[in-house]
Amino acid sequence: MNKPFDRITCDPRVLNGQACVRGLRIPVHLVLDLLASGEKPAEILADYPDLNEEDIKECLEYGAWLAREESFPVSA
Repeated sequence: MNKPFDRITCDPRVLNGQACVRGLRIPVHLVLDLLASGEKPAEILADYPDLNEEDIKECLEYGAWLAREESFPVSA
């Protein structure tokens, strides 16, 4: 994926530079953790009304991009 992440921001003044959604204090890892734990996108949107469906989609795309870019050993 060569497109820029328009909805993902990393600002050292916001959550110490963690990847966040649109400069909000909602880190990408939180959205990904919620999805991984079984939360439905509609539930996340209800709990975080500042988010929208495109934000969640871009969090997934960002996570996939990171997984392609970095290799981490995983124990079997």
